[in-house]
Amino acid sequence: MCNRATLPILIATALLAGPGRAQAPLPSQRPGTDYTGPDWRHIGNWVVEKSLAGPASGPVARVWYSQEGATLFVQTGSAGSYQTTDLETWRPSTAAPPPLPESALVPQLPEPGAQARMQTGQRTRAYAFGNFVYRSDDGGASWENLTAFHRASIVGAGLRDLAIAPGNGDELVVAGDAGVFRSADGGLSWSSLNEGLPNLPVTRLLNLPAGAQGVRLALANDEAVEWPPGAKQAWLPADNASLVSESQLRDALGSFRNTAVTALTVAGDFVYTGMQDGAIWVSADRGVTWRTFSLAGSGPVERFWIDPSDPRVALAALGASPPNPFAQFTPVHVLHTINGGAFWDDFTANLPNVPAHGVAADRASGALYVATDRGVFMTFADLASLGSVQPWTALGGLPAAASADVKLDAQGNQLWAAVDGYGVFATLAPHRLSDPKVVSAADFVARAVAPGSLISILGAGVDSARAGDLSAPVLASTATESQVQVPFEARGTSLSFAASANGKNLTWPAVPLAPVAPVIFVDRDGSPMLLDADNGVMLDAMNPARSGARIQILATGLGRVTPDWPTGIAAPPENSPRVAGAVQVYLDRAPVEVTRAVLAPGYIGFYLVEITVPKLVNYGPAELYIDIDGASSNRVRVYIEP
Repeated sequence: MCNRATLPILIATALLAGPGRAQAPLPSQRPGTDYTGPDWRHIGNWVVEKSLAGPASGPVARVWYSQEGATLFVQTGSAGSYQTTDLETWRPSTAAPPPLPESALVPQLPEPGAQARMQTGQRTRAYAFGNFVYRSDDGGASWENLTAFHRASIVGAGLRDLAIAPGNGDELVVAGDAGVFRSADGGLSWSSLNEGLPNLPVTRLLNLPAGAQGVRLALANDEAVEWPPGAKQAWLPADNASLVSESQLRDALGSFRNTAVTALTVAGDFVYTGMQDGAIWVSADRGVTWRTFSLAGSGPVERFWIDPSDPRVALAALGASPPNPFAQFTPVHVLHTINGGAFWDDFTANLPNVPAHGVAADRASGALYVATDRGVFMTFADLASLGSVQPWTALGGLPAAASADVKLDAQGNQLWAAVDGYGVFATLAPHRLSDPKVVSAADFVARAVAPGSLISILGAGVDSARAGDLSAPVLASTATESQVQVPFEARGTSLSFAASANGKNLTWPAVPLAPVAPVIFVDRDGSPMLLDADNGVMLDAMNPARSGARIQILATGLGRVTPDWPTGIAAPPENSPRVAGAVQVYLDRAPVEVTRAVLAPGYIGFYLVEITVPKLVNYGPAELYIDIDGASSNRVRVYIEP
């Protein structure tokens, strides 16, 4: 957006937003637009920090070397086989794993059920794996534990396979629940080979970034992980109490009904439960009474979407149907209700016959998204009425793997998708192209604006704009978004916006206008725009702030400045105008010293607030926000170390 040439990290790609129409055409069908499809951005990476010998990934079932030893192959739990020749770059492989070798004959095993491996022609060096990895240099008469540390294995649990490099008895690779690990010195030290392997077993999107919190995922076996704002290295273990509680409730209900409960969502007094056989049970009184619905031959119900404003309106995603060569019907994968489950519409029309794993919707626009084994699809329907849907359209740009879940943020501005093995992706919500919306340029949220604020018109590339009766400068414009500055001269309690885009006039309902409306700039994953004042380095988990250091906060919405400054003109490099209001900054709810609050020198619509971190401060992640004249900004996360 504006000022990218000199400070490209300042503005994250803005997202689309805005109330659409239930039967709007799909974005690809809109005339006069050069929108070419979602621009997905990968959030996080493929590995999890589990305090092992290196980053972990998902389960790996098999590992083996090529005959000459130049290529290493793995077979992951669900995403297929991969191969590498440099131990860093993995690429998909069509090679079938060799037959699982029988355990080598040795005098004794290091633990019950362990499997032993020995190279052909070798009589002394042997390896074994069970709960741990072991080595023997006397043909299996005695064993040394290679991976035990504080009663746990440094290469993870659930070991399934071990391979010894041809011609090199000191090089071995082991595969298990935590992925694949390698030793080049006979097991004395270990390293992870997971960082380049797309094997993150994501099953569900739990929470999207909000405030100082990052995106949170469910992995296999009710494991939860989080990508905190500013993280760089790996997903971190997160609280999974809600997952465990849900799993226990599903088990209890399944025992009562004699059928596994595969999906459960609670919304107020409504409880939606989906069964392994495709049946749906809904209670409107917290489980006292139930109404049931079922379709013959349906697959398991995998996920529900419940309208947050009316829990009687819901969608269900159904997985793979059981094989039935005599079936005379097309399996159902998306269902819709408007009356709390009394009746369900089949929304599967024109959707490929593939299992559906997740579903999301935007009630205002009628946009629907479904995650399937062939990726993410979208369509439109009137969610408030029984009926049918428009034809589904595939959203390209994601890896060629099954999409495990899909979710919209609270305002419907961002679309998120979880892809098996490949993790999480976010993009602008394509349905927002049908009706642009005004949001804050700092965090992509529709909120009050202040004189001098930066706003984004999401969903349209505008040529000119007005704020009330004032001309508002368009600072940047693309096919899908535009950035505009609210004039410093704006007055009143609300402000209406209008724009022209390719000869078409656009208008929006008035938004609240306040003297100040502070917002700290954040990226899509919630990473705040915080800089080390001494070296200009972006602060994050890898580059934390230090006690006594100065932090520069980039924000908008801090209102009038003194002396007055013209709208649409970059602030001067020296003696930049000061913020007129009283600015305070809080670090973990304690006030810190503000050394200056000015228009960011050289930029338009940006404010720079500089603080000094106290010498006595709690170390680790901390919550930070700005307060000006009693109005508080969004909360962001900053990392601090001694």
